[in-house]
This record gives sequence, structure tokens and C-alpha cells, in this order.
Amino acid sequence: MDGTGGLRHHGDVDAEPGLLDFAVNVRGSGPPGWLRARLVGALDRIGTYPSAADDRAARRAVADRHGRAADEVVVLNGSAEGFALLPNLRPRLAALVHPSFTEPEVALRDAGVPVHHVLLDPADGYALHPERVPEEADLVVVGNPTNPTSTLHPARTLASLARPGRVLLVDEAFMDAVPGEPETLTGEPGVLVFRSLTKTWALPGLRAGYALGPPGLLARLTHGRPQWPVGTLVLEAVAACSEPHAVAEAQRDAAVVATHRRQLERALGEIPGITVHGPAAGPFLLLTVPVGLRAALRAAGIAVRRGDTFPGLGPDHVRVAVRAPAECAPLLAAVRAHQEVLL
Repeated sequence: MDGTGGLRHHGDVDAEPGLLDFAVNVRGSGPPGWLRARLVGALDRIGTYPSAADDRAARRAVADRHGRAADEVVVLNGSAEGFALLPNLRPRLAALVHPSFTEPEVALRDAGVPVHHVLLDPADGYALHPERVPEEADLVVVGNPTNPTSTLHPARTLASLARPGRVLLVDEAFMDAVPGEPETLTGEPGVLVFRSLTKTWALPGLRAGYALGPPGLLARLTHGRPQWPVGTLVLEAVAACSEPHAVAEAQRDAAVVATHRRQLERALGEIPGITVHGPAAGPFLLLTVPVGLRAALRAAGIAVRRGDTFPGLGPDHVRVAVRAPAECAPLLAAVRAHQEVLL
């Protein structure tokens, strides 16, 4: 792939207004009522600069949620900001596990950092093999569960990649969509973990997330950030979504999403010419389909995420977001209607 142009493509580009959206992984069209009320209440404070007290409250809520210290937390304008800051770590060689979210590669390549692709194989479910990561890599980036493959890597396998002199970054943007979060590394003090609130809480327009890691590493990562780097509403959202009742709600929703994913996986897998890659653990599925199906679906008013902008995937790959069965019915009907023509 030449340059980083294709790497900058994301699902929101595929999901144009008027299309039935299976391209974006955000759940719902907006935050739940209780979260909306918290954000509306915080509007009374946007007449003043974001305060140190608001920042401490947000970091403390995240720290309590993950059993960490507040100085091991940095609030971000979404995980995307954290990826944009990666060049601050001045890596000599970055190993990026692919197929995966491409913004880390964009940031690193734009900064002139050498990048090595660790390409995973669909034949074994895109399993991670630590021995394929170059020993000289001093930054390793991996998603868990990985976008777009929906692969959930064992925490023990991921942790084996850590070593002195190397930063291991685990992108857990979708981990709160996994019931019980069994493979999270948020409890590993030496690992850098990014979390996003965008997907579960339907906040893509707010850009809210956070990083967990050693205080010294976080200081290096965030060096040069502007004063007041995140706004009052972001701090309020991070604090609110880290409270016990919110975590419990997210986990209830995760169980529902897991059921819906299994139902969609089964229905798609019964359609000739469609391969559903698994095992899947995230709120989306990676499919191999006849070339041309994505365009046919688009003509039928349905958006799915193109796969060929992810390293290691091609034009016969698409990613589909998991929705409730009633919402998936038009997608399944359209796939059935078009796949016979394209086979």
C-alpha cells in the first residue's frame, strides 16, 4: 500500500447518510439517557476552563475501575489521540500486528518511524505468535479484541511480548464489549493500554478515552500536549462511564451483543459463498465474500466496512457490525439476494 492514504480510511466514510449502517461499530445512535443527563449537567461548567479537579476526578474514576493508581491514568480525546502521540516515544522499530486498526501506523510512518508488519493468518483464526515479533522491536502494537478480525488474544500470550526496553501497547477499544473482559491487560502495570468510550456509549462525536500505564511512560507519551488537552465534557464522560453502575451496564450489554453476534455469525455462515472468520469476540465480524458484494450491498442501501485498507486483507474482505436480529434482517436478505449473482 503506497503512502498512508488507504490507511486513513475508516468505517464512517463507508456509512454515508441514508445508508443502513453496518460499517461503523458504534452501538446505538446516541448515549443512554443517564449519560446524556450527566453531560447536559456538565454544560454549566463549560464557561470556565477544564479544572485540575475535574481531571483528577476522571482519572480517579478510571483508576478505581481498573484497580490502578490515578497517576497511571491519562484522559485522551479518544484512543486516536493516543495513537497520534506514539512518535513521542521515539521508537527505533515499531512492530504492528495486522490486520488491525491502522491509525498507529499512520502516525508512526508520518513521523518517519520504521514499521514492521506482523501479519496473522486466517488459517488459525488470526492467532498471535509472539515468536514472529522481531526481538529488536522496541514498540509493539496489537489490538485486543482486534479490529477488524474480532480476534481475542489470550492475555498471557500478549504479556509475553513485554520486556525491558520495549513498550507493549494493547488497544482495548472494544474490550468492554467482551463479557467479563477475561483477557484484559489493564491490570498489568508495565503495559500501555488504550481504552475508548466511543463504541459502547455511542460518543464518537465527543472523542473520549484514556490510557493506562506507568507514570513515566505516560509522561513521555503526552509530552508537548497543549494546556487543557481535553474538555470538561470529555472528563465528565470518562468519570461517568467508569463508575460501577456504568461498568455493570456495559457488561450486561456485552452479553446481549455476544448473543446477537452468534446469531448473525450463524445466519451469515449458512449463505453459500460467505466465510465468517472466527472465533469472534468483538461487536463485529470479518467476512470473506465474493468480490463485488460490497458494491451490490451499497447499491441496495446498505453500508459495510471495506476490508482492503487493512494490511493483510483484500477486496474480498468486509467487516460488518453486529446489530440486533431485527436490524440484521435487511442485511441478510440483501446478501442472499446478491450472492447468487456474484458467485
